[in-house]
Formats: sequence, structure tokens, C-alpha cells
Amino acid sequence: MRMRKWVINCRRDFVPTPCSRLCQDHFEESQFEEIARSPAGGRKLKPNAIPTLFNVPDPPSPITPIIVLPLKSEPVEKEQNLGDHGYARRQPKGELEGSDPAGLRTEEERPCSLCQQYKAQLEKQQQHTARLQKEAEEMKKKLNKLNKIEKGLQMFLYEDQIRALTLAKRSRRAVWSQDTVLTARRIQCAVGVKGYEFLRELGYPLPSYRTLSNRLKPKILVASAMQEELAELGLGVIATYDSPEDNGTSEEGFIGVIS
Repeated sequence: MRMRKWVINCRRDFVPTPCSRLCQDHFEESQFEEIARSPAGGRKLKPNAIPTLFNVPDPPSPITPIIVLPLKSEPVEKEQNLGDHGYARRQPKGELEGSDPAGLRTEEERPCSLCQQYKAQLEKQQQHTARLQKEAEEMKKKLNKLNKIEKGLQMFLYEDQIRALTLAKRSRRAVWSQDTVLTARRIQCAVGVKGYEFLRELGYPLPSYRTLSNRLKPKILVASAMQEELAELGLGVIATYDSPEDNGTSEEGFIGVIS
């Protein structure tokens, strides 16, 4: 292990051999024995000496010298200087016994309190999300129900009649299509003026009688014998009727109209 540490500190890509040597200039003063000498008369390295002095871009970290304590015993309460590192310093026994660990407990409890706070916030957000999801499901059901109602109304009402259902009664903002006007005219002819007004009072979406009068063009009464001639001229006949000669009257038979 020590040889491997030497090779790493040299910062060179080579494999040492038993004959490889390293100059003593690469060792710190703390790595030599103070009294002992080598057989050649030079300074002797310690058994655990590590070279750290190299002129390379990324040199190894120097080894902090260790001060050898004297043989004379000293009181334990005195601080023992084992180096500059904070973890190597010893505190007096009195300070260790008299120190209050409340500060340490506060530092340890602070992350726990933050964790509980975040958990409470997460739970609150989850409840809010669940409530929004429930409201979204309810709105989706209501929307599906309204779509079904609209499809049902479209089976017997026009789009302008469906829009008129959302307006107040007798509203002048309703815009009626020509199909609605013609349908309203047929309803009026079927139920009469009073029946037509009664349907409007119940809320059935129909244009007023004045609107029907304004939208429909003046009518011309013709005999049934003239229908073919009018058709050839491109004039439309709304309803057919019998000739006055068949009915025996002069005016009651004139129910056909053209526009």
C-alpha cells in the first residue's frame, strides 16, 4: 500500500521495479527520523514515510507535521496540540460535560419541522386537486345533459327558436329565420289567432303576429283553375283550394295564396 501511494504521488505513468529509487528531496522534514541515521550516513526515513514534494501541476497534499509529546505526563484538561485540523483538537473535559446539547437538538429538529410543514402543504394541495376533479366531473355531467336536451329541442325547433328560449318573453332582440316564420304561419292557420297567442303566452318560441304580418308579403287570392298557369310563370302557390263554382260561393273558395 505504501509503494502504491508513492507511485500515485509521483504523478508518472510507470511501473516501479525493485531497483527503483526516489530522491530524499521529495520528502518533508517530518518524514525523517530525528536521531537515527542510515548505514550510509544519511538521514533515515520513517517506516511510514510518504513523498509529497513534487514539481507537478497537481502536487500531492502536504503532510501536516505531528508534534511528538514529551514523556512527562500533563493534565488532561490542557489542550493537546495534535495539528491544525479541527477534528484533531480535543476540548477540555469540563467543557464537554457542561455543554448544553439544546443547540444540537434545535438544529436536528428544524429539518423535521420543515418536513411536517411541507407534508401539510402537500396534503392541502391534494385535497384541493381532488375537489377540483370532483367539480370537473359534475360539470362534465351537466354538459352532457345539456347536449342531450339541445339535441331533443333540435328535433322540432329551429336554431333561432332555441336561442329565443334563453331570452325574456316579448323580447325584441329575437331574430327569426324564414323557416320559422313560415312554420309559425302554418301554426296560426291551424290553431287560429287566439290559439297562436296562447302558445306564445306559454313560452313557445314563436314570432309575434306583427312580425308575421311584416315578414310575409301581400297575398293574392286566385282560383284553382289558375294554379297551372301560375306555376308555369314561376309563381308559387302556398295552398290549394277548389273553384268557387264547386263550392257555390264567390269568396269562401278563394283560400289559395301566392307570393
